Amino acid sequence: MRDVSVLTIARGRDAHLHNVIRGLAAQTVPPRELVIAAMQDELYEGLPDAPFPIHQIQVSRADGELPLAAARNAVAAKASGAVLAFVDVDCIPHPDLVADIAEACHDGRGLVMGEVAYLPKGTTEGGLDFHHFDKIGVKHSDRQGPPAEGLRYCEDYRCFWSLNFAMHRTDWARSGGFDEGYFGYGGEDTDFGRVLDARGIDIWWMKGAKVYHQYHDHCMPPIHHVDAVVRNAEYFGARWGHRTMGHWLHAFHLMGLIDNSEEALIILRAPDEADFELCRQTGDMPYANSRRVLDKLQCDLDTEEERRAAAQVGEDRISAFAAE
Repeated sequence: MRDVSVLTIARGRDAHLHNVIRGLAAQTVPPRELVIAAMQDELYEGLPDAPFPIHQIQVSRADGELPLAAARNAVAAKASGAVLAFVDVDCIPHPDLVADIAEACHDGRGLVMGEVAYLPKGTTEGGLDFHHFDKIGVKHSDRQGPPAEGLRYCEDYRCFWSLNFAMHRTDWARSGGFDEGYFGYGGEDTDFGRVLDARGIDIWWMKGAKVYHQYHDHCMPPIHHVDAVVRNAEYFGARWGHRTMGHWLHAFHLMGLIDNSEEALIILRAPDEADFELCRQTGDMPYANSRRVLDKLQCDLDTEEERRAAAQVGEDRISAFAAE
């Protein structure tokens, strides 16, 4: 029951990482260890005390891009537990997370995705209050919810995201880990899900194994990562015959940031402040939401097309009147 290694990857986010450790220290069943991949030049200092070992490894790229896939592979290789529990640095684990994962994950189970509740800005300023978190944490509107109890089979590999998931070490070995051809932001999660699907490794939604996502400024769609999203979408296409992150690419196209043609993705310009204003998560939003932006862009497009159509009708009427 205790043979669970918790793994996280981080760049900056010191306060968030401290809360991850405090959440793990409050577990009903402690983890074997916490392994941190520091995606920066220096390891973390001044971490909170914990009743389990904390190991750090440094994983970075010379070009400064986020090595998300490589970092997840590195913490898995460093871990000694039979079960690997990946928790993002902005997620505080519920006190039962390790116990839930230990019960659910066994050799041959596949990948299990736990619950996620999003916390409003400022929620953690008074410390960790899990009862309060449960009252005000909300589900992401664009994500499937957990089953009422137990496990539910996930039929679409595209639903996988790496915020909070766990696997037995043998299943992880069968997967081959994340493809390190992805770097920067985007694409590696969907690729990993596609690999699991191709190799017959099941993906499950789970009731429990809960984390609380800590608020931080963010943009969705991720216009601050346009270059990486475009590059990784093309890399996915080269591997699988079609691109991924289509909703983001469509939004970038509607914003005039890229030419989203079937032949090639071409970046047309860098995002400006108006783009960031549109996509930025504000303090009243517990999570950033691409759907909100896409709906706004589509509404603006429809309005513009209606305006142009009305203007054309007016011009036609003027031309007809002049002809008379």
